[in-house]
Amino acid sequence: MMHWTILLAAETAVEEGGLFDFNATLPLMALQFLILAVVLNAIFYKPLGNAIDERADYIRSNEQNARERLSKAENLAREYEKALAKSRKESQEIITKAQEEAQEIVSEKIAEAQREAQAQREQAQQEIEQQKQAAMSSLEQQVDALSRQILEKLLGSELVNS
Repeated sequence: MMHWTILLAAETAVEEGGLFDFNATLPLMALQFLILAVVLNAIFYKPLGNAIDERADYIRSNEQNARERLSKAENLAREYEKALAKSRKESQEIITKAQEEAQEIVSEKIAEAQREAQAQREQAQQEIEQQKQAAMSSLEQQVDALSRQILEKLLGSELVNS
């Protein structure tokens, strides 16, 4: 019985207009929808679309500028690295040259000091030899004098004078 009441209620609803009753309301609603779509398009969607397009263009141009700047910065960095490598090489060459010159100067000074030391040693050796000769001659004279005195005392003054 319950099923029959539902069917009867549905039949009565269909007779009164039901779910899809085509009258003047449907075209009026369609017209309202179209007017709303046109108004929303003019007021909201076009300005929003323009703003989005402008923002996309702005982002693209900024991205392009950033790429160009990055490329320039990378080129400058490469140039600076080359210049830095060149200056390091030049400074290393200058340092090496200065070290070689300093080594030569040191070698010359050492050689000169050795020559001076050798000359002083030779001079000192000569002075020692002269002093030795002087001492020897002085000692020889003293030995001769002492020898005469000894001979005079031992042999007497007669034999030494003769």
